[in-house]
Amino acid sequence: MQKHYNENHLKSYAIKSDNSKGRIHNEPENLIRSPYQRDRDRIIHSSSFRRLKHKTQVFVNTEGDHYRTRLTHSMEVSQIARTLARSLGLNEDLTETLSLSHDLGHTPFGHAGEKVLSDCMSKYGGFDHNIQTLRIVSVIEKKYYKFSGLNLTIETLDGLVKHNGPIKNISLYKKILNKDFFDKRLIFNRQSSLEAQVASISDDIAYNNHDLEDGLRAGLFTIKKFSKIPFVSDLVNKHIKNIKNFRREVIINQIVRDLINLMVTDVINTTQNNLSKINPQSINDIYKQNSILVHFSDKIKAVDKQMKDFLKNNMYNHKTVINNTNRGKKVINDLFKHLIKNPKKYINNELFKNEKKERVVSDFIAGMTDRFAFNLHQKIK
Repeated sequence: MQKHYNENHLKSYAIKSDNSKGRIHNEPENLIRSPYQRDRDRIIHSSSFRRLKHKTQVFVNTEGDHYRTRLTHSMEVSQIARTLARSLGLNEDLTETLSLSHDLGHTPFGHAGEKVLSDCMSKYGGFDHNIQTLRIVSVIEKKYYKFSGLNLTIETLDGLVKHNGPIKNISLYKKILNKDFFDKRLIFNRQSSLEAQVASISDDIAYNNHDLEDGLRAGLFTIKKFSKIPFVSDLVNKHIKNIKNFRREVIINQIVRDLINLMVTDVINTTQNNLSKINPQSINDIYKQNSILVHFSDKIKAVDKQMKDFLKNNMYNHKTVINNTNRGKKVINDLFKHLIKNPKKYINNELFKNEKKERVVSDFIAGMTDRFAFNLHQKIK
């Protein structure tokens, strides 16, 4: 039978299904969906993906229905990444898969929760949300008779491993992941694919701009205060003049829309310029590069940094956000201490057969939603 999908339109240096290195556990090919479409669908149908709906992005999930969660953030990353991948002639299905799955390993209560869990696990192999994502897709999810995990393609695993670039030191990975993960087809210290690079920068674009929108919506800072950032002042002031004629929400949306468009357009132009300089003929030419090719121009890098600094000072360090994240930190810390003493009261006993107690507890806490963590904390108090 003939395949129902076609990748002939992709650039020569894009990841293609016909050149896939397969999966750690062999499976028959599907003629209707490409390997990366199947990976995407496995992510979407996973329990870990659904739970992102009730996990903190910046605001604790219980604070309001209009703020981003890890799930909506991942979907918005995917939308931006698909635009970039399509414009650059890359594999859109693989890019989408990496974008949707990049935050699966996040704890409840965002990065604050991760910091506490990392401290709790410091004597037991450590914790890192990026490595936890790999642990979820290769060990924790239970969907199949013959293997644990989702058995994603080597290309998807490679993109998740190198979400933020090549890995020079894999010692922490070896402490957290089981030995089956370290397949010889995964090369940790090699440059990541363009699809992985696109997913990574799309994450930056999404969280900067959508955190900005959520911060403005929450009243943590004003449009006027944000307009004082030098590089974006003209763009923002163009919309401020309409403040008397339109609802504030419309003005905020237009500002964020223009900022995302500015960044996406810049990434496309910068990446195309980078590619023209090296003239890659295959994916191997991408792997040989010492630095990433998908990035902002120097001007927009400055804008990106200024936005990050602004959000850190006016949002992430705002007393409202700090108070709620401190509450989340206490919940994680208390849960870890309690569950280490009474693990089998709350956790499936079969999980302790192949893993150390501390790792099972860490997996259990990392997989919690904000709501579940709060509720369990109330029960153990």
